[in-house]
Amino acid sequence: MPLTREHARDLDAADPLADCRRVVARVDDVLYLDGNSLGRMPVATPPVLRALVEEEWGRDLVRSWPAWLDLATETSDLLGREILGVGPGQVVISDTTTVNLYKLAVAAVRARPGRRRIVVEEDNFPTDLYVLDGVARDHGLELTRIPTDIDDGVRAADLRAVLGDDVALVALSHVSYRSGALLDMVGLTRLAHEAGALVLWDLCHSAGAALTPLSESEVDLAVGCTYKYLNAGPGAPAYLYVRADLQAQLRSPIQGWFGQTDQFAMGPDYEPVEGIERFLAGSLPVPGILAVREGVNSLAAAGVPALRDKGVALTEYLISLADAWLEPLGFRLASPREGALRGSHVTLEHPQAWQVCQAWIADGVIGDFRTPDRLRIGPAPLYTSFEEVWVAMDRLRTIVEAGTHLTFPTERSRVT
Repeated sequence: MPLTREHARDLDAADPLADCRRVVARVDDVLYLDGNSLGRMPVATPPVLRALVEEEWGRDLVRSWPAWLDLATETSDLLGREILGVGPGQVVISDTTTVNLYKLAVAAVRARPGRRRIVVEEDNFPTDLYVLDGVARDHGLELTRIPTDIDDGVRAADLRAVLGDDVALVALSHVSYRSGALLDMVGLTRLAHEAGALVLWDLCHSAGAALTPLSESEVDLAVGCTYKYLNAGPGAPAYLYVRADLQAQLRSPIQGWFGQTDQFAMGPDYEPVEGIERFLAGSLPVPGILAVREGVNSLAAAGVPALRDKGVALTEYLISLADAWLEPLGFRLASPREGALRGSHVTLEHPQAWQVCQAWIADGVIGDFRTPDRLRIGPAPLYTSFEEVWVAMDRLRTIVEAGTHLTFPTERSRVT
């Protein structure tokens, strides 16, 4: 692949999603390669939030609740249809990913009485490990961690080696937060089902940038956040998915009044509603749900298949530049090289990755750092251009060639 800036511009000229860059806000010349941590803000979001605050809340007050309840249902179904590829009534926006993971994990192990183990990948996102460890401990279960290579992620042989008829739940991340490894949702779900286990997928690093074949795989349960590729903003509410035919069999361990049948009857006993809303708990975060709607809309026109194609092309281009420019400087690719096995971010290993990351940020390029010694680079297919990738990688090469990164502290800050 040619390594010139002119070639990057040619790729942008041929990009069918080039016009999508206009749907997000840009206030400076920073090159943003951290869309897998926090997405850019859609230009449509501020005016709708302003209308919510000034008119629906400020003027109409409590009279807005019927419309807000409709907004929650419609946005949940919109997310399910446009991003996850599932039918209505199977997705609900609520709480955080951590809380939703807890709700679904407890519901799952209670639905498999007599089974004694939860299986989770060894390099799953930390909150997943912490929550599942707590669920296992509180329910007298064993937590089995799948030993895997942190660059390549879980493959069929890895999961098969730890399955058995005593497994209640298998919990996996569709795309690894550290390396970007994309797992085979169809094949791994089938293996778990053959062992009689329920499967819970974390979609945080895939939804909006990769296809999520929940229906094709007959996935039981899933959770995900909305502030990464879905561009809903910091602290935006998360979502959960429960396959339609399982909903009546599962009961949330957090029995809140928004999951109650005829909630305004204010009855003393809890009777969950029939549908997906049984996994709701407290009052809905209306501003956050409105931001989710605009975030999903920012992606819907492009479509997830086209976003996936662009993500593969961007990361392949990034890897080609890293091979030519950065490998001679001590960098190593710490992500799957094959596009079909990779999500939309790329990780490079370097012994001074923390200092490199800080020097890069100081030079106007925002990526991020992950232990151990990894620079994580997340071009977002909706709004990142090939020329931006070229310029960012050229600056990275210049920084390391000059040794500029060595002038930055080795101590990590709280947020990396």
